[in-house]
Amino acid sequence: MTLDIAALQADLQAKGIDVLRLIFPDVLGITRSKDLLVSQLHRTKSPLFCQGVWVTTTGGDVLDGNDIMSSGLPDLLTQIDPETLTMMPWEPGVALIIGDAFNPDHSVSDVAPRSVLQNVIAEYAALGLTPTVGPELEFYIANYDEETGWSRSLSRTGRVYTTGEHVDPGGQFLNLMRMLDGMDIGVFAGNHEFSPSQYEINLWHSEALNAADRTFLFKTAVRDIVARTGKHALFVGKPWDDEGGSGFHLHFSVVDEDGNNIMSDGGAGLSETASHMIGGILAHAGALAALSNPTVNAYKRLGPDTLAPYRANWGHDNRSAMLRVPPERGAGTRLEVRLGDPAANPYLLIASTLAAGLDGIKRKLTAPAAVEGWAYADESAAILPMTLTAALDALDADTVMRETMGSTVIDVFTVLKRDEVARYEDSVSDKTTRDISQWEIDEYFADY
Repeated sequence: MTLDIAALQADLQAKGIDVLRLIFPDVLGITRSKDLLVSQLHRTKSPLFCQGVWVTTTGGDVLDGNDIMSSGLPDLLTQIDPETLTMMPWEPGVALIIGDAFNPDHSVSDVAPRSVLQNVIAEYAALGLTPTVGPELEFYIANYDEETGWSRSLSRTGRVYTTGEHVDPGGQFLNLMRMLDGMDIGVFAGNHEFSPSQYEINLWHSEALNAADRTFLFKTAVRDIVARTGKHALFVGKPWDDEGGSGFHLHFSVVDEDGNNIMSDGGAGLSETASHMIGGILAHAGALAALSNPTVNAYKRLGPDTLAPYRANWGHDNRSAMLRVPPERGAGTRLEVRLGDPAANPYLLIASTLAAGLDGIKRKLTAPAAVEGWAYADESAAILPMTLTAALDALDADTVMRETMGSTVIDVFTVLKRDEVARYEDSVSDKTTRDISQWEIDEYFADY
């Protein structure tokens, strides 16, 4: 991409922006950033970072994935994408912009999650298809006190699908919605969710890369806006033992070269393409679990009778299944993959889901019979991985996922996550416990 720095500089200055915050996601999905002075953009055309950022754990250790450590921690170059420029209404004079990552020789980084997604999208383009994605994320708002630790900001139960002062004392959530609206990232609705101090905000669907960018911007913004009020937004799958977990649900469809949604059969049913995609997603459910539920904590959300997935199954308008087909047809026909955890890197979650669906299309896989009723009672489908270790084993064994997404990012992800599992298991007396440990609180709450 050719970047006209002078034009960007002039545009930003005309908008009153004097600081440009360059952000990109590491492999874990954590926002990495650098503030650039707009007046000096001509001097910082390719801002530099250390590649150690790709292999830094949430515990602060730097590992040797992809030989990054043993090669002397070389640089990575970034190139800002002007199409991702986003205002920060809560921080006058500052704007966000997403950067792509490159190696020192200017080749595209195989580790960079955004590049991985772009490569998978290109596989669809080769078939004349464009994937469309609509993300839905849940999160908690929490208090933190150095003496008493973490707690939910609200305690009253039974207030799902409500808004107003009784679930938003002081108007914090209302302010959050207004700030997100000012970013113009497709936020259109929000409400209190099922558990106390749990919220959901809806993002409009769009082409897959744009949807991933907007999700990344959304998570970055929510954490920053909420932190300014003295509270914390937790995109953690299962932060509390006594309440439900949070999900990252992904609505997914494909359109042809004429812009037509090809998921419907023209009537009340699904097309062969949709059936193939369902078959592919279910066939790769184990590997998908690792990339969409990338923490030890995530697997304490999954299980029977949790309203989170337990088996690799699908159903029509059935929220107890891993994959739900909403009732809309025509242009609104889509799949809802309900497996994800909000701690997931949105680029890797979307890329892996697309990769699985693509394999279904290419191999013409057939969807099994749809589950009916309470899906947890139907034992016909395989149980999903119930630990991060089991999910990583499934990912390691999935050659299609490795070929489509690239071995480098899978290897680095696995190195980080095997280390995470080892540190967790060293910290707990019972490795099979479903209780939330202090290690998880210390490891995840500050970063997710």
